[in-house]
Amino acid sequence: MKRFPYTYSQFTRHGRKVWYFRKSGKCIRLPNHPDTPEFKDAYIEALTGTPFVKKETVIMVKGNLDWIVNQYLQSPSFTSLKENTKRNLKSILYRLMKESGKVQVSRITKQVIQKAVDKRSDKPAVANAFLSTMAVVFKWAVSRGLVKSNPTSGISRQPWKTKGFHTWTIEQIEQFRKHHPIGTKARLAMEMMLFLGLRRSDVMRVGIQHIKDEVMSIQTQKTGVYVHIPIAPALRECINATPYSGEVFLTTSHGTVFSHAISFGIWFKKQCKKAGLPDECRCHGLRKSGATILANAGASSYELMAMYGWSKSTMAEVYTKDADRKKLASATVNILAKNI
Repeated sequence: MKRFPYTYSQFTRHGRKVWYFRKSGKCIRLPNHPDTPEFKDAYIEALTGTPFVKKETVIMVKGNLDWIVNQYLQSPSFTSLKENTKRNLKSILYRLMKESGKVQVSRITKQVIQKAVDKRSDKPAVANAFLSTMAVVFKWAVSRGLVKSNPTSGISRQPWKTKGFHTWTIEQIEQFRKHHPIGTKARLAMEMMLFLGLRRSDVMRVGIQHIKDEVMSIQTQKTGVYVHIPIAPALRECINATPYSGEVFLTTSHGTVFSHAISFGIWFKKQCKKAGLPDECRCHGLRKSGATILANAGASSYELMAMYGWSKSTMAEVYTKDADRKKLASATVNILAKNI
């Protein structure tokens, strides 16, 4: 099923059609029909490795960890969060409820949390995500008088260094363009991410209604910030040459909107593979590539913030400082050469 990769259907001996997810290993039964919210939630959780929990089968006791977590998940503090944030929290909390849900929160001390963090120290990102999630839940529980203290207070995050997503090179961009000509959905997707600097969760939502007087305006999902980006001539050429219908420019092969950013990412990864690009070339790398090109061309931190919807200058300065270092190094070498 192209709309939901790695899924397939079978008929039971009673003639009922049922759906399964299988990417690697054992099959996972998906609930209901693909058009239902329950199916989509279960699909995303299976795709991201999150165990699907049927809330109605869980018996919770007041004072246990699963009861506290369930109270938090039903609170406005959680339901008002961005969809991606809620999904990430649920991924960790559901797994935690399965493993330690019956533990009384009164027995969860600072030492218990520290031990749990240390247990995950071989994967710093996982350890830090666990600590952050527990901190959120216990901070909320303290504010509601459900627990007396926050056992995560004073516990340090695990040191973690990563290069992050690969930044596309100019050569890789040209290779993608050579394989996917103007007029294809793949080419339009790449140019939109490069010229608009949008995350995959935003670029998949862009349509003609977001463009007025050759300026694209949209509220970003992750931060809620509105960005206003002029349409570059090269991007306008791609938009005009690519057929579309409905309210979005980028659709599946069936002409429907992408159900989730993950689905869009899987589709775009396949387009990169068709172009002969390495596996490291992903959606977010185009956003980094655009920011790098702009910084090297002299764009300021505030200009990058306006372009990419960053509310703080921290991320913008990563690019501008790197560009400044390159310029200073070049100038220093020239000074050295003139004086030798």
